[in-house]
Amino acid sequence: MISADLRSSLEKIYRSAFQAVEPERAVRAFLNRNGDTLTVADHSYSVKDRRIFLVGAGKAGVPMARAVETTLSEQLSSGVVVVPHHYGGQLEATTVLEAGHTEPDQQGLQAAQQMLDFLQSELTPRDLLIVVFSGGGSALLPAPVSGVSLEDKRKTTALLLKSGATIQEMNTIRKHLSRIKGGRLLNHTGGAQVVTLLLSDVVGDDLTSIASGPTVADPTTFADCMEILERYAIGKYVPEPVMEHLSHGSKGSNAAAETLKPGEPCFDQVQNVIVGSNILAHQAAARKAEQLGFAPLILSSSIAGDTASAAGLHVAIAREVLCSNHPLPAPCCLISGGEAPVHVTGDGKGGRNQEFVLHCARQIQDWQSSQVLFASVGSDGIDGPTDAAGALASPDTVRRAQLKSLSVDDYLERNDSYHFFSQLQDLIITGPTQTNVMDLHFVLIAHT
Repeated sequence: MISADLRSSLEKIYRSAFQAVEPERAVRAFLNRNGDTLTVADHSYSVKDRRIFLVGAGKAGVPMARAVETTLSEQLSSGVVVVPHHYGGQLEATTVLEAGHTEPDQQGLQAAQQMLDFLQSELTPRDLLIVVFSGGGSALLPAPVSGVSLEDKRKTTALLLKSGATIQEMNTIRKHLSRIKGGRLLNHTGGAQVVTLLLSDVVGDDLTSIASGPTVADPTTFADCMEILERYAIGKYVPEPVMEHLSHGSKGSNAAAETLKPGEPCFDQVQNVIVGSNILAHQAAARKAEQLGFAPLILSSSIAGDTASAAGLHVAIAREVLCSNHPLPAPCCLISGGEAPVHVTGDGKGGRNQEFVLHCARQIQDWQSSQVLFASVGSDGIDGPTDAAGALASPDTVRRAQLKSLSVDDYLERNDSYHFFSQLQDLIITGPTQTNVMDLHFVLIAHT
C-alpha cells in the first residue's frame, strides 16, 4: 500500500499550490488601494473622481471579480463577467453571465455581445477599466466577425483540430475571426485606461495565448492564416464565409481589418499583469515540501509533448535520485507542470493527469523502494471528463492491481486510467477549485 505519511504530505503540498493561485487571493496580492491611489503590481493609478468598470471571463471569473470589488468597494461602478455554466455566484456591482465551455454556445454569443454593448455604452477616455481573464475565457466569449457565424467558427476549429495544427496555429486563425481576441477588445474600450489581470493556463505564460489575448498585441497576420490552411491542406473544406474573410484580409481589403499589432498607440493605455501561474503554484508547493522535510526541486513549469514521454522523463529523474543522489538526495520532492496531452485511441475514461500517473506506474513496477510516490493533478480540480483531479502511484501499484486482475497495459491501451485508479482507491478528488494554471506533477521520495 502507498504510505499514509506520503499521501498526507502530498495532499498538503498540492493544496498549498492550489491556495497560492486561488483566484481571489492571487488578485489581491497584486491589487492594492490606499486612499485615492490604486496600485497594480508596479503601476499606480489615481482613482479620485474617476469611474472604474470591470469585465472578464473564465473559470475564475467570479472570485477574481470579487477580489476587485473588495479592493475598490463603492468606487467600482459596475461590471460584467462571463463564466462557465455552474461557475456562477453573487457579486455586489458586477453582473455574472453563464455560457458554454469548452464548446462555445449561443449563450456565449449573447454574453459576448452584452459585454461589448456594456463597454461601448459606458466607457470614456477618463475612465479606468479592469479586465480579469482566466482559463476558458476564449471559449466563453465567441464574437465572430461580420459575415461569419458561430457554426462557421466551430467547423473551422474542428478541421484544425483534426488536421494536427498546433494550438498556436489554431489561435492565429481564431483571432482573425473574432471581434474580441488578438487585442481587439481595445476597439470597444473608448480610449479608457485598461488594467488586465490574468490567471495563466498556457505553457510559458504567453500573454498572446491567455484567453487569446483580448488586450494584448497580436504579431500574427491574415497571411499567416492562409499559410496555415495551405500547410494542412484544409482550405477547400473551411466554410466559405471563413475562407472569404481570411482571403480578403490577406489581400489587404478594408472589409477585413487586422488584429491589433505591437506598437499601436492604444497599448500605451494598457497594463497586462499575470497574477497566477504554474510557476507560482510550484513555488508554493516547494515551500510546503521544505516545511515537511523534503528538499524541493522545481524541474519545469513548461512540460509539454505527449503524456507518455513526460511520464518517462519524471521516472528517469526519480531513478537517478534513487541510484546516485543526483540531482539531489532524498528525502526530496520533484515538482513540475505544464500540459502534456494524451493521444486518445481507446474508448475508456480518464484525463491527462491520470494517464500520466498510469504510465509512471507501469515503468516503476519493478522498483524495490516503497518510499516513492508519483502524482499528477489538474489545478482546476477536473481531469478530463471525470470527477477526479488526478491520481497517485507507487512501485507496488501494478502488483496491487494484478491482485484484482487489472492489467495496466490493457487500461493504458483503452485510455481507461480513471477506472484503473478508482478500483485501487488512488484517485485524487478535490472538486472544482475555481482556478486553472494547468497541471502539477509531483514525485515524493522519502529515502533511498
